[in-house]
Amino acid sequence: WYQRRVREAVVSTQSTGITFKKYHLEHHRYQGDETLDVDIPTHLEGYLFYNTFTKLIWVILQPLFYTIRPLFVHPKPMENLEILNSVWTVGWNYLIYQIAGPWALAYLIGGTLLGMGLHPMAGHFISEHYTFIKGQETYSYYGPLNYIAWNVGYHNEHHDFPYISWSRLPKVREIAPEYYQMPHYDSWCGVLYKYITDPEIGPYSRVRRGVPKTEAKKVE
Repeated sequence: WYQRRVREAVVSTQSTGITFKKYHLEHHRYQGDETLDVDIPTHLEGYLFYNTFTKLIWVILQPLFYTIRPLFVHPKPMENLEILNSVWTVGWNYLIYQIAGPWALAYLIGGTLLGMGLHPMAGHFISEHYTFIKGQETYSYYGPLNYIAWNVGYHNEHHDFPYISWSRLPKVREIAPEYYQMPHYDSWCGVLYKYITDPEIGPYSRVRRGVPKTEAKKVE
């Protein structure tokens, strides 16, 4: 197990990869909790990014908020593997800088902001849990981009069965279609456009709930 985790830390070139995993498990268990589910935007984000222009900025900077939000909302001690992963990432970035110069690093940073921000593939970050329809907390996407996105669009299926492999998620819907006859998306571009332009939708458009204090203490 430990050797596998070390390989994950070394092979991953994003220092957020290992950290994302431990926070994502809590997102599943405590979905909607304003402290334990760091997928939920903060009140400050909702206050600052409220109209079409500011929401556009928020979408572009989304990877930045995903990275720094846990540090303020629910900070956790760094694990040894996270330190190893960070050193590995910084080392590669330094090597790239030495070989290709600062513009190469700027290209990588820009690519990250684009790929996880204002990009059709990044539409899944918003499509998954923003309440475009009142009362529906989680949405799936059944469009063609699933073929190159590891079926991340099958999000209701993923939350129902989080330990099922990405390659088998379409099978879940195929086996039990009666449980997935609910509103869904066919276009991540449409999701991004509606989120940015619809005045009724914004960072506050999430189901928020609390968890018992005893459960919160266990997590802490």
